[in-house]
Amino acid sequence: MSKNARSIGNLIFDIINVLLLCIILLIVLYPLYFVVIASFSDPYQVISGKLTILPRGINVLGYQRIFQNAELWNGYLNTIQYTIAGLAINMTLTTLGGFALSRRTLPGRKAIMLLITFTMYFSGGMIPSYLLIKNLHMINTLWAMVLPGAVSVFNLIIMRTFFMQFSEELLDAASIDGCSAFRTLFRIVLPLSGPVMSVILLYYGVGHWNEFFKGILYLTDRSKYPLQLVLRNILIQNVITDIYDDTAVTQLLLVESIKYGVIIVSTLPVMMLYPFLQKYFVKGAMIGAIKG
Repeated sequence: MSKNARSIGNLIFDIINVLLLCIILLIVLYPLYFVVIASFSDPYQVISGKLTILPRGINVLGYQRIFQNAELWNGYLNTIQYTIAGLAINMTLTTLGGFALSRRTLPGRKAIMLLITFTMYFSGGMIPSYLLIKNLHMINTLWAMVLPGAVSVFNLIIMRTFFMQFSEELLDAASIDGCSAFRTLFRIVLPLSGPVMSVILLYYGVGHWNEFFKGILYLTDRSKYPLQLVLRNILIQNVITDIYDDTAVTQLLLVESIKYGVIIVSTLPVMMLYPFLQKYFVKGAMIGAIKG
């Protein structure tokens, strides 16, 4: 086969790949784009199905009611609190566990790893978990939102596999120089673990930010509801507090507008965070996935 024929074949292959990726990009981005333009459009245009590419009948009343709604902002603050506390616990336990399991000198390392991996496929179930949380007197507390699932086995395996790339000679040299295990971790290992730490931080952070099922199970006080649970009540039950005395039709249109506005408000922090961690994302995940 001639060089020109191969070049034409490569060009055709590249064109097809680009077209397919563009189509996939549109399929992925359009729902998000639709939510954005729907949040600024006349809710009647949205309900009637007339909204396609451009916003129609600019309307920001939904955002005005969102900013006036105390329950939504209280849910926002609760979610921030749960996310910060949860990340502190998650990263501490996952880092310490991953580093310990990465050391070949740890007695029973394989047996411990086997038991931990076993929990990925088998668990006690929802009712035993609820009874455990209840008996520990954590119902309707912050701890019920952050302690269950404090360590993700998947994230622990990624962290452990990443730490295994550090040579035993390097860590032994640190030990000979008088470094304890904790000092070795914090002075040598962690400064070189930016990519994997960023990936694990993103995994846990998004999980906490989107958490609502634990709120359904363990929270009874509406003032402690996370944002996603408040959002769920709006989307499923079509209700929101502080709607005032509007007519039934006006309320229906208003709730439709508020739905899309709340989606934007709730996902905006994660969307703003991801670009700063994206450069580490692929590198950290792949390193943790293919070694060891």
